[in-house]
Amino acid sequence: MKVSVQYIQMPTSDSFTDMVEKKLEKLAKKFPWIIQAEVTLKVEQDRSKHNKSCEIRLSLPGPRIFAKSKSDDFEKVTAEVIKELETQLRKRKAQFSVGR
Repeated sequence: MKVSVQYIQMPTSDSFTDMVEKKLEKLAKKFPWIIQAEVTLKVEQDRSKHNKSCEIRLSLPGPRIFAKSKSDDFEKVTAEVIKELETQLRKRKAQFSVGR
């Protein structure tokens, strides 16, 4: 699986990129049909304390899967998004097995 991580309005972090890639690799082991993951980490310019957002798009056979969340901590928000993607992937897997 190819993973691309983009940082918007914040400095890049190799250690955080590695952590995100490791979490996505675990997801790819459970769901091997994932082709690519596009991760966008962004600091929103609003006054709320929940100004850190994470978006992940997964390319796979059929429609893409997308999840987004906001929080006050990048690790927390990334974990939330990956959990949501896993839920969507389980639903997609169930659709594949029912259709066969």
